[in-house]
Amino acid sequence: MDTFQQVLSVLGFIIRAIGFLLLGFGVARFTLDAYYKAVWQVQVALAAGFFLLLIGLTHYSSPASMGMFAIGAGAALMMRFMGKKEEAKEEEQGKEAKKK
Repeated sequence: MDTFQQVLSVLGFIIRAIGFLLLGFGVARFTLDAYYKAVWQVQVALAAGFFLLLIGLTHYSSPASMGMFAIGAGAALMMRFMGKKEEAKEEEQGKEAKKK
């Protein structure tokens, strides 16, 4: 019975890690999408809320959970800012095609 409980415990840790990864990705993605479309008051509230969530998770969750949240949020940030370069290249190619 002890082995079964250990297996369930490990499975629970894995599910928690995946959940925090998805939570980090989702929260960062929502914050970034809403940030650029909002007025400055909402932008301040979004940034403050995101950083207060980070502070709360750092204090109340385990280090592994916080790390997975940070990895998910980092992935969302990288996707957001790496997409701009691809869009810029497509726009340049479109401009060159129009010149011909």
